[in-house]
Formats: sequence, structure tokens, C-alpha cells
Amino acid sequence: MLLPKKLKHRKHHRGHTYGKATAGQEMAFGTFALKAMESGWITARQIEAARRAMTRYVQRGGKIWIRLFPDKPVTVHGNESPMGGGKGAVDHFVCVVKRGRIMFEMDGVTEVQAKEAMRLASYKLPVKSKFLVKASQS
Repeated sequence: MLLPKKLKHRKHHRGHTYGKATAGQEMAFGTFALKAMESGWITARQIEAARRAMTRYVQRGGKIWIRLFPDKPVTVHGNESPMGGGKGAVDHFVCVVKRGRIMFEMDGVTEVQAKEAMRLASYKLPVKSKFLVKASQS
């Protein structure tokens, strides 16, 4: 699973998840992509599950780029902890995804294979997504 080696701040505020993506909204590496159509948090486990679904489907064919990285720590309190006990311990990491963000890219496979692999990956993610094909440069 993905997680940061080092953090500037151990615990973060939750923040907001509305608005459009300002970075990462153009395809940069592959020919096919999976784009987020709504905002939300994607956990490191969900990214890993989507990656496994794609790689299992294409069976060592093609190349996959993961354009997400979970760098935001999420804290969780114990079940029956009283008020005033402070902020909980870091439990897992998430990636904040805004609508319009390219999440995964793929190349070296046919369009049919890529579409099916991305469809399988999209089932593992908590945000609605869309399959994109890069316009040919001819």
C-alpha cells in the first residue's frame, strides 16, 4: 500500500472536498485514463484494490500509471473515549480527489481491454468516474 515516508505535520484537519481539480486534469502518460467525476477521499487500500483489479485483468500487458498518492492522515478515536481526550491516533491515509482529476492512466493495451480494466477498477473506488481516450495526434 502507498503511504508517505515522512510527514510535515502528523495530524491534519479534515478540510473540504468541493470544487474542481486544478492540477492533474490532463492526460500526461498513457492513451487511456480514468477521470473522477465527483469529489471525495480515496484511501490507500482503495487505490491498491483498483491497481490490482487493473493489473490482474491486463495480465502483465501494458503499463499503468497511478496519478494519486494518499498523503493526508486520518485519525480515529477509540470506541468509548470521553470528550476532551484530544485528537485520536493516525489510522490510515487518504488522497483528496476533486472532480476532473485523472486518477489512473494506461497504455500498451487495446481500447477494449483498457475500458474493461478501468471499469473493474472503478468499482473499487468511492467516486463516480469516466473512461477517457486520448485524441490521436494525426
